Amino acid sequence: MAIYVWRKQKIPLLWSYLRTTNHRKIGTMYVLFGVLFFLRAGIDALLIRLQLASPHAEFWVFQQDKYNELFTTHGTMMIFFVAMPLLIGLMNIAVPLQIGARDLAFPFLNAVSFWLFLAGAILFNMSFFLNSAPNAGWTGYAPLSTDTFTPSVGNDYYVFSLQVSGLGTIFTAINMIVTIIRHRAPGMKLTRMPLFPWSALITSFLILIAFPVLSMGLYLLMFDRLFGTGFFSGEVGSPVFWQHLFWIFGHPEVYILALPAFGIFSDIISAFSKKRIFGYPAMVLSLALIGFLGFMVWAHHMFTVGLGPMANTFFAITTMLIAVPTGIKIFNWLFTMRGGVIRITTPMLFSLGFIPTFVMGGVTGVMLSVAAADFQYHDTHFVVAHFHYTIIGSTILGIFAGLYYWYPKITGKVLDETLGKWHFWLFLIGFHMTFLPMHITGLQGMPRRVYTYGYGDSLFALNLTSTIGAFIMGSSMLIVGWNVYKTHKYGEKVGNDPWDGRTLEWTVKSPSEEHTFEPMPVVKEMDPFWYAKVEGRKLETTTDVRPGPIPVESIKPILIAVSMSLMSIGMIYSWYWLAILGGLGTLGLFVIRSVTDERKKDYAEGGGVQ
Repeated sequence: MAIYVWRKQKIPLLWSYLRTTNHRKIGTMYVLFGVLFFLRAGIDALLIRLQLASPHAEFWVFQQDKYNELFTTHGTMMIFFVAMPLLIGLMNIAVPLQIGARDLAFPFLNAVSFWLFLAGAILFNMSFFLNSAPNAGWTGYAPLSTDTFTPSVGNDYYVFSLQVSGLGTIFTAINMIVTIIRHRAPGMKLTRMPLFPWSALITSFLILIAFPVLSMGLYLLMFDRLFGTGFFSGEVGSPVFWQHLFWIFGHPEVYILALPAFGIFSDIISAFSKKRIFGYPAMVLSLALIGFLGFMVWAHHMFTVGLGPMANTFFAITTMLIAVPTGIKIFNWLFTMRGGVIRITTPMLFSLGFIPTFVMGGVTGVMLSVAAADFQYHDTHFVVAHFHYTIIGSTILGIFAGLYYWYPKITGKVLDETLGKWHFWLFLIGFHMTFLPMHITGLQGMPRRVYTYGYGDSLFALNLTSTIGAFIMGSSMLIVGWNVYKTHKYGEKVGNDPWDGRTLEWTVKSPSEEHTFEPMPVVKEMDPFWYAKVEGRKLETTTDVRPGPIPVESIKPILIAVSMSLMSIGMIYSWYWLAILGGLGTLGLFVIRSVTDERKKDYAEGGGVQ
């Protein structure tokens, strides 16, 4: 990579990206690193399936504790370092363009958010190369995650990497909320916003509530591991306290991952059906209801803990209730397509594949909400299958749909449609081959997080089918790689509106420039660009707008992330001198940022203010 950068004279471009605070460039970096970590976590998944392909398998070294490390890194990477950054990357790229904002409200904070995410991800991956990978599962259940049972530093890497990257996610949520509330185009009322910005807004509020709870749990676990406290063990503490803290974060996290995908599907289905989204108010209300009810269902992960019949009954009912707003969305997507002029493009295919896949995950979710039945399903492959049907069925298919849809706004080119459709069909067929049999193996009693099974368990054929399906899914990503290479090598630049879109992002150049919406469009209805095209008129514009944020170049965000990484490494290995130096470095950079302003030259040139 370094040789390529040198030979192609890309050092100035690389230096520009290292210092950028522009929303599209930061979104692009989120996507690039999200895809990189997706490949790493996907390889983990293939290794898991190879170990489970046959009874009593001894594939390479992935048995016992190494298998524990394998599924821990796979789950943690996929949730925190793949799904989150890819969705946040798409939010960075598309949301400002969809609402008529020139950038996020706080460009500098946006850069800090990205580098904190990347610092946390690199810290987590360091553990693998130092033979200290976490091994307590992505949920980090106590007491297994305490130093009594896992004394190595692996789970300390888990604690500090999630703390650092989680802080960046919280900053992003604040940024998104302020941007959507304060920086919409003139006339862009909340009731005229596309559904992807709506989903980003509600998701950001969920993040603001859920991620601090995770941070508190990790903070207490850090004290248990490093300083001998007893929050999650001993006579006073309890492992159940960790479960409550984790799942108060963990179940809203499912909707933090799903709601942005719902917004992506809504915009894509509307665009390729050539119809306004059916039941817009109900779609917005159902997003809000899903977010609200998401905080009332966490203990359905704990039916077998022994909370008692009243608690189990309450959380069973609330879990069933959340299916109602989700069902509303499913029918509204179907009614949007009904009577529409449908174009089967790659983004639309992923949207169509999502609907039955997610419904299947929802049905098994209702099955799991029955507390008595959950005693049979709990901690089996049935739960693993359900989880992947909901997360891959919504989040990953939504990410693929969004990347194909907004790729012109990132690069100025459209990915090859034929290769895109091959990617879709291979991925979807491989997905169902992998996880549909796991419902059956779960019902037959195969536990999750176990690296082997016997010949007499009648599980061989089903597990082998799952392994074959996993490799078909993996092979689909080779097509994506070839598609990206082919598009950038031979693809032609496209105009502003390659998809005949409906919303404001299709009025700006592809790829979007650093200074967009000059002059600023005036919005008088939903889907303003579409109706302007239909009526053969140009969008009304104005220069009388609120001053916008100024993206400037600064090296401070990456230095803040480096300082926090050093502080974390110092804490992990009890090198307190390094932790103190890292902490002082972070504090010093905060002070420097507070007393300097990189935007002075823009003021002199008459630019906007942040």
